[in-house]
Formats: sequence, structure tokens, C-alpha cells
Amino acid sequence: MADKSGRVTKAVFPVAGLGTRFLPATKANPKEMLPVVDKPLIQYAVEEAVAAGITQMIFVTSNTKRAIEDHFDKNFELEYKLEKSGKQALLETVRNVLPDGVSCVYVRQPEALGLGHAVLCARHLAGNDPFAVILADDLIDGEGNGCMAQMIDIYDRYQCSVLGVQEIPREDTDKYGIVSLTGEQADARRITAIVEKPKPKDAPSTMAVVGRYILTPQIFTLLENIGKGAGGEIQLTDAIAKLLSTESVLAYRFKGKRYDCGNKLGYLEATVEYGLKHPELRKDFLAYLKNFGVPEIK
Repeated sequence: MADKSGRVTKAVFPVAGLGTRFLPATKANPKEMLPVVDKPLIQYAVEEAVAAGITQMIFVTSNTKRAIEDHFDKNFELEYKLEKSGKQALLETVRNVLPDGVSCVYVRQPEALGLGHAVLCARHLAGNDPFAVILADDLIDGEGNGCMAQMIDIYDRYQCSVLGVQEIPREDTDKYGIVSLTGEQADARRITAIVEKPKPKDAPSTMAVVGRYILTPQIFTLLENIGKGAGGEIQLTDAIAKLLSTESVLAYRFKGKRYDCGNKLGYLEATVEYGLKHPELRKDFLAYLKNFGVPEIK
């Protein structure tokens, strides 16, 4: 059933990938379950969605991702043991992994046919509503209520699709979807073109799409009909390129810091910086790092 208010209340999490860059750690454990300090990446992503007012989480999974479903389910045995042991703080932590009023739905992606195909797998669940897409690999420490809350504010204002973007070095354009923009130098600008992973010399700009999208339901018809693109996969970027001819799509420069946890260096950076912000760990971890030889950390 569509949300008649036009609000963004659903988020799609494509989590069917194999996570080969982190093998062997991801041989039996989903990459989205890799912890940054004491929470897995997928929980940070869900918390960002919840903070933005999203109440239905749609996970596009594969047969190796059962741990994600288990993480957001109740564990009666664990809760019982924590309660019997008087570990109330830990008990509340476990119980609050998924807040009241928030639901999770799971759908399988039968083949690894790309991000566009993963989003298309959620069509019957997203329905005729605008919806968010959040890639857990991109951990974003956003200002205010987070990156997605910022983007929903933009959507509410303009009522069109919104892509999260950031400036990148030109030599990295072949790792991202790259957009061409028009209009004033503002946080939200209209996209005139989008290209998937162009070579640096061919890139129309250095503004890259990162793992945050708000899309209108028209995207599903386009995904159904575009066929396979780069890498023999159904590319979300290709469908967005088609969408540009029928409706406005905005690029939003979010306020906050992104950690690319799809690669090892980005993951380590996130672990260190989130460790330094952790209320239980900051003091001792800071002392350790200074003792290790990095005294400039404050």
C-alpha cells in the first residue's frame, strides 16, 4: 500500500554481495556484519534510516546472509541469560538493536546481477512509494540526524529523486558513478547526466555518487527495461540516466564524513575514528595511540 502522505518511510538495503575484498573474513560472515568497534556496519545503516524517520527496512539478501536476519531478530536465550545475570545495560543494548515500530522484510536476490537488479528485487515491497537505498559499505557519520535525514529534507522540499554525492580525486572516477550538474553552487543541484565509472580523462566532473539514494517508484519500470550494462549487470546508474529525461534528479552534498568500508583502509579508518569517539573507549584508546607514536591525536 502506498503512503498517501508521500513521505519516505521505506529503505532498501542491498546486502547480497559476496564481500570478496575482505576474504577470508567474509567466507562465512557477511561483510555487512563486520563490526566497527561494537556494532556491525548494517546496524549503523539501519540506525541512520531510523533517525531519518524510516520505519520499514527491506533487505535484499542471498543464501549466505542469514546472520543479518538473525541480528535483527530476537534472541530469547541470550536475553534470558543477560537478565538472569543482572546485565541490564547489555540486555537493553540487545533489545534496542531494532526499535519499536520498525519492521524488517527480507527478499532474496536469486542471481548476482548488480545493484540495479538488487533494487528491482524490492519492487513489490516498495510499491508506489518513494524509497531510500542505503549501502552499508558506505558508513557516513552525518551531521544532525544523519545523511539520510538530510536527504529526506531535500526530498520533502523538491519532491524528486535525490542522490548523495561527494567530491573525489579525479584519479578515482573509475570507481564511482559520476554526475554532471547545473544550477547554483548549492548543496542540492540538478543532475544533467550520470556516467558509471568513467576513466579520469572522460569523467564529466569529480562529483561522485556514494551509497545513499532516494528514488521515486518510476525507477522500477526503467530497471525492468534497460537490460545489462557494464560488467554484464543491471546498473542502477543506467536507470537513473534514463530517469533524467522524465523528471528532475538532484545531487546532494551531504554534511558529514564518509568512510568507504568496502575496502580495508577505509574500514580501518572508521574503526580508529569511531573508537576515538566511543564513550567507554576514548580515553584508553587515545592513550594507547599516543603511546604507539601518534601524539598529534587530540
